[in-house]
Amino acid sequence: MNNRDTLIWLSSIKGVNNKIIDILEKNFSQLSYIWDASKNDILSIREINDKIKQEIIKNRNDLYYENLLKRIESYKIKVITYYDNDYPLNLRNISDSPKVLYMKGQLIPEDEVSIAIVGARKSTSYGKWAAEKISSELANLGICLVSGMAKGIDTHVHISALKSKSRTIAVLGCGVDIIYPSSNRELYHKIQDNGCIISEFPLGTKPLPYNFPQRNRIISGLSLGVVVVEATEKSGSLITARHAIEQGKDVFAVPGNINSIFSRGTNLLIKDGAKLVTGIEDIIEEIPYLIDKCAKFYKNKKVELNYNQFSDDEIKVLECILEKPIHFDLIAHRTGIRINDLNSILTILEMKGAIKQMSGKVYTIQ
Repeated sequence: MNNRDTLIWLSSIKGVNNKIIDILEKNFSQLSYIWDASKNDILSIREINDKIKQEIIKNRNDLYYENLLKRIESYKIKVITYYDNDYPLNLRNISDSPKVLYMKGQLIPEDEVSIAIVGARKSTSYGKWAAEKISSELANLGICLVSGMAKGIDTHVHISALKSKSRTIAVLGCGVDIIYPSSNRELYHKIQDNGCIISEFPLGTKPLPYNFPQRNRIISGLSLGVVVVEATEKSGSLITARHAIEQGKDVFAVPGNINSIFSRGTNLLIKDGAKLVTGIEDIIEEIPYLIDKCAKFYKNKKVELNYNQFSDDEIKVLECILEKPIHFDLIAHRTGIRINDLNSILTILEMKGAIKQMSGKVYTIQ
């Protein structure tokens, strides 16, 4: 048993969490030493309660470990530990990083450029519209979307990513072998084909209420920033936002009706300093990685355009928009085209399918 094997074994034992593993590592210098340590050495650790120590001793045998590996293999689950080189970089840089991650699907290096979008389970039609709009626009730029696969906003985020053929990651508050909620069974399988289902909880862990605040730090940890679409004052989405703040991540919130209980949480976030979001440009301009991502995206798109179908003025406008999403006024300033003429050109370019208008008179390529 090396350190990695020992870590996988320990993480599967009931009651063993990050804190317990840190204590064990401190007491034994090498985690692998626990496997051959005497019972008295384990029982003498004062910082761990007797029940957990007895669980460790009881399950310290080859049969338990072999059955664990067989179960992992039978569910086609990949296990990544903190010792592995392919452990997600964004997670490695936060405090209390999960020691072990269980996955269905796969993570790829490009997933490091990701945004988390979370919100209320009982979302309104406005929340659904906002989630789908923001998600699809980010996904169309090739940005990975992270959420919790819960009902409501989370579900709309994952579906929008899949429709855009973009990457998406679902972080569960249960074992990855359990589909929760059961109504998302089809979504669960689709995410694996174009992203990843991920959890730090051992196989068989049920979706108990106290698991979700813990998993929320992984949602924010995997991402460059967190967008809250709808949330009540005591929503779990606000816990995700707090984790993001503690991790030094940007927090964004979609404003809502002041009379709606589902907007009280987001409006409170804005009041406390979260950036108000009316379009994806509000997100992109705050995160350098996203600016770079968009610049590369637009550069690649530029090659795909057939300039023979555009007039000189249309090309001038396209060259301006190809750099990044840009406001009407800035297009007018940079091109020197009169307002009335520019309106006509933009309309024609939209009809040709070359560009599209986002909220706030901001234009981007199609």
